[in-house]
Amino acid sequence: MKFYKKTRVQLDEYFNMQRKEFDIPILMVGTDFQKSIWEALIKVPYGTTSTYLQLAKEIGNEKAVRAVANANGANSIGIIIPCHRIIGTNGELTGYAGGLPLKKRLLELEQNLFVTS
Repeated sequence: MKFYKKTRVQLDEYFNMQRKEFDIPILMVGTDFQKSIWEALIKVPYGTTSTYLQLAKEIGNEKAVRAVANANGANSIGIIIPCHRIIGTNGELTGYAGGLPLKKRLLELEQNLFVTS
């Protein structure tokens, strides 16, 4: 299956509540620091959230919170590299390129995935 078709299929599955993880190859283009943050983002479990501070601690640089936030914002492969799962330390939704209403909807989608009624 061609890359674009596979990506489209997996995104459709995600939005139809049938997929939690993506297994398409991704080429991260950025600084080594940005790539380390993006790889940490991929490890944030589906249906959960993390914070900029937690990501900074994960890479071993607790003082790099602002740099982590900037790297998160530079992520150009949203959803697949799930930057929407990052919230403020106070639990508030913080910046998202697609806007906070979309970020909230994505988090709600993930928290309700595969729930049977």
